[in-house]
Amino acid sequence: MSERRMAAPRSQGLDSGQLLLICAAGMLTIAGISHTAAAGLADSRVAIGFGVLIAAGELARLTMPGNREVAPVSTAASLGYALLLDVGGREATQSALQVVAVMSVGMIAGALPHVAVGRPPRLDAMARRLLAGSLLAFAYRPFAHSLYDIARTTGDWWPALGVMALLIAVMLAADVLIAAALRAEQVRTAFGVAVRDEFRMAAPLGAAVAASGMLLALASHSMDLTALPAFAAPLLVTQVAFRKYAGIRATYLQTVRALSRVTEVGGYVEPGHSRRVSQLSIAIGRELGLSEPQLLELEYAALMHDIGQLSLRDPIPGGATVLTDPVQARRIAELGAEVIRQTGVLHGVADIVRRQCDPVGEAPPIASRIIRAANAFDDLVGASTDRDRAAAALDRLRLDGGTEYDAAVVDAMARVVDRLMTRL
Repeated sequence: MSERRMAAPRSQGLDSGQLLLICAAGMLTIAGISHTAAAGLADSRVAIGFGVLIAAGELARLTMPGNREVAPVSTAASLGYALLLDVGGREATQSALQVVAVMSVGMIAGALPHVAVGRPPRLDAMARRLLAGSLLAFAYRPFAHSLYDIARTTGDWWPALGVMALLIAVMLAADVLIAAALRAEQVRTAFGVAVRDEFRMAAPLGAAVAASGMLLALASHSMDLTALPAFAAPLLVTQVAFRKYAGIRATYLQTVRALSRVTEVGGYVEPGHSRRVSQLSIAIGRELGLSEPQLLELEYAALMHDIGQLSLRDPIPGGATVLTDPVQARRIAELGAEVIRQTGVLHGVADIVRRQCDPVGEAPPIASRIIRAANAFDDLVGASTDRDRAAAALDRLRLDGGTEYDAAVVDAMARVVDRLMTRL
């Protein structure tokens, strides 16, 4: 199968879940702007201040690992405006629909410079941010006046803080579930696995954003609009750190991909072999419910699974280790693992590569079993898109009887290959 065909499912275009999300956000935007235009903008100074901060946050958006687009400053400003009780002692009277309108206009204004230079934002990510803020606004604004009265007459802000924390927790949970549902559909992974991954990825940044939004709303009581830059600054520092982490990870993966091509350039394996094995392995891993950290290790190991062939004096014909002596194949795996181990940071990946030739009875890691099956399949099929050839390769792996190739892995691979063949 060609490299283009072996790409992750549904990586192009919008699926039905994304379209539904974008349509819902669009209708909310129209309703919010229309209502605000008809009723008038309550406390325009505050609305413009928060709108400008939301726009600035959208302008500084970033992409996290897993192709997750986030805008921490924009999200914190949206939450702060939704939770606002008063500004400088003057009660905040904006309605939930006005909150939606301010968020929408701010997000659109912040996205326009990116569009102008050819970097349009992901509409589904913007829609999720808008829906999350809107959910909080519709749940919180009806209680805002009562909470403000309690805080003003008793001087006790704890009831308001408790309600804010509870509703933000509900909002974040709903946002994670929506994100997980979309991701499960896009990459064809189990919903439970997608939920676990989203919670793991959203927890550090989500906690910082939620806390900043709450503090921004409470600090506006005494700091007026000066609270906006005061609380945006720490988030900007956090955002810079996350941006550096995402950049380092992307560079690291590019380096591994470049290294994996050494065996192709040297004529040890067929062109595109490492990438095809990597893409097929990731698809199988998702089919089996592996988490994102496991998939990342699997990708690294699959890209470099043949690097041990560089030690060979005479290359194996076509680089097909499935057709070579098992002793030699294991030796190649061990040499490759030693090369990877020299990096000093990829010990888990080295172990996966080292054990890729172990029989199933020796209980190698699931990633090793996946790579072994995916490598054998590509050795037999290569870049061909012929359905009969793929079926014959799968039958050959099944004839092993589960001794060398894990039966569950082969079955998962058969489902993946069948889906990919159907799309041809």
